[in-house]
Amino acid sequence: MSEVASKKIAILYSEAKREYFPTEEQFITEEEVYKRAKIVAPYFQKLGFETELIPGNQDLVDTLKAKGPFAFVLNLVDSIRGKEYLCPVIPATLELMNIPYVGTGMLGLAINSNKFLTKTLMEQAGLPLPRFQLFSNPTDPIDPHLKFPLISKLNEIHGSVEITREAVSENEAHLRARLKSLMSVYHQPVIVEEFIVGRELTVFLLEGVVKKVYVAEKAFKPSDEKYKMATFEAVWGNEDSYDEVKADGHGLLEQYTRTAFEVLKMDDYAKFDVRLDESGRYYFIDCNANPAFGPLESDCAVSHVLRLYGVDFDEIVRRLTQNVTRVNNEVLVTTV
Repeated sequence: MSEVASKKIAILYSEAKREYFPTEEQFITEEEVYKRAKIVAPYFQKLGFETELIPGNQDLVDTLKAKGPFAFVLNLVDSIRGKEYLCPVIPATLELMNIPYVGTGMLGLAINSNKFLTKTLMEQAGLPLPRFQLFSNPTDPIDPHLKFPLISKLNEIHGSVEITREAVSENEAHLRARLKSLMSVYHQPVIVEEFIVGRELTVFLLEGVVKKVYVAEKAFKPSDEKYKMATFEAVWGNEDSYDEVKADGHGLLEQYTRTAFEVLKMDDYAKFDVRLDESGRYYFIDCNANPAFGPLESDCAVSHVLRLYGVDFDEIVRRLTQNVTRVNNEVLVTTV
């Protein structure tokens, strides 16, 4: 029987207030994190840990000092005062306090908070991407190499916010109007990329003793929609437009994913959204460090996808716990 070094962990969550967010849609993606943290906590308690739920706000240092010491921290913070680009502050704080944590570090979260930077690094690493362009102004000239249809996305916000049927433009007039609308509401650049017609895949990489890659397809149900994709309503609302089914990356996609994970300085677990065109070519369309983490009852993609491979959430928690304890040379979980 191994010796137990510590049995208390902190689970950090986003402090979401409605006034932090320009739209109800973005607020919805953040206010659920506290509820999810409460669902996740019992899974660590089953491993013998005492859990403390703590908001990722300006009082974090004082709270960690008052309620600690902690064996490690599970970082579920997606935004600070409504800004995703402030999230690197959390792992930076934990590093300064010398507290081990589960999740991507400061550099990886900084990269992940900027989709243009993320795509540029991946492109330079030779990974397959649709052609893309960053717009800082609705009147910026369109790269002549871009071919319609084009899909536009907020550069600094994840969670499928503003991914609607209107996100795809078939002509310049529609694209200009959408750029103007997004920038006036969210006050940030917009990334525009070619829409890849075809299938859509969800890929998870989970670190444990080794890195394992799990691939699933969003099997879209028959519909009259011209462009099949996972919209905000499908992810967060009542739109039942697809099922997750097991898929095969034939080794190539798994290799691409491991490369992306390293290039983007991710840690522990990550999610990648990929389109597969009719010629069998893969295209990375989104990358998420510290994606929504939770069991099936919290309706998180990580559990839905890994379940297809016979991996339940207890096993995911065990692997990540082993990962953080191994990295920090501590024995925190009693094993036989």
